[in-house]
Amino acid sequence: QVQLVESGGGFVQPGGSLRLRCTASGGIFSIYAMGWYRQAPGKQRELVAAITNGGSTNYADSVKGRFTIARDNAKNTVYLQMDSLKPEDTAVYYCSAGLGLYWGQGTQVTVSS
Repeated sequence: QVQLVESGGGFVQPGGSLRLRCTASGGIFSIYAMGWYRQAPGKQRELVAAITNGGSTNYADSVKGRFTIARDNAKNTVYLQMDSLKPEDTAVYYCSAGLGLYWGQGTQVTVSS
C-alpha cells in the first residue's frame, strides 16, 4: 500500500503562485507514474499534470505553460509548481500514484481577489 500526503494548498490572488507537494510512503515510489488531479465543485475530477517514472511529463491544455510537475525519487516526493494562477484553477488538488491506483486526501487551492 502506498500512502500519499499532499501539502502546499492555500489562498492566493490571481496571478500568484503556489507549490504543491505530495510525499509518498509504504511503497517503491520510483516505479510509479505520478499525477496531480483537481476537482472543482460540481465538476468531474480531471488530470492536470503527470510524470512518468522516467521523468516524461504531460499537461492538461488549460495549465500548459503555467504549471510544472517534477519529482524527486530520493525524497519520495512529487511537486506541482503553479504560476500565473487564475480563478478557474480553484479546486481540491489530489496526488495520485499509478495514475489512479492510490490517492492522497487532497489539498484546497483557492484563487480569488
